[in-house]
Amino acid sequence: MEKQIVYFETAGKVNTTSCLQLTRKTIEQYGYKHLIVASTTGETGIAFSEAFKGTDTRVVVVTHSYGFREANTIEISAESIDTIRQNGATLYTGTMVTHSLDTALSVKSGGMYPSMIVAQALRRFGEGPKVCCEMVMMAADAGLVPEGSEVVVVAGTGRGADTVMVIRAAASKRFLDLKVLEILAKPRG
Repeated sequence: MEKQIVYFETAGKVNTTSCLQLTRKTIEQYGYKHLIVASTTGETGIAFSEAFKGTDTRVVVVTHSYGFREANTIEISAESIDTIRQNGATLYTGTMVTHSLDTALSVKSGGMYPSMIVAQALRRFGEGPKVCCEMVMMAADAGLVPEGSEVVVVAGTGRGADTVMVIRAAASKRFLDLKVLEILAKPRG
């Protein structure tokens, strides 16, 4: 099998349209049934949920958890949530696999804990690839994608989308069964 990988010169939101076009082409060509999209403010979630509205592709938009930046708050607006849901996508807000208890312990006592080591290792490929792996486990943990299925996953660095991957889903309890099958696009730097 031979496929093309897109490497972006810069990371971030500027690549969202290219990622959307690549995702649409990949899903149409290979018939993937599951799409997971990271969305902090809702902008990327809206773009992808609109693009796949009315299709056979199940779209799951994953947000940051409540209290990610500040206690008792969420970064996505109620209007964005409504729009994503009206477009037929599922919205998931839950604990981020590599950003939970270990982070709290590290802040208080210092040191690196297992999930933080995994996060740092995944970041060697970039922030987007780390988030892609994390979101697939979150969605599998919530029963939103079947374990073992091949899922198209979109994430970014900061805001927007700059990474597209195909991952074989696994729940976080079976992290070692998670497989990155393809990197379709990512920032080079």
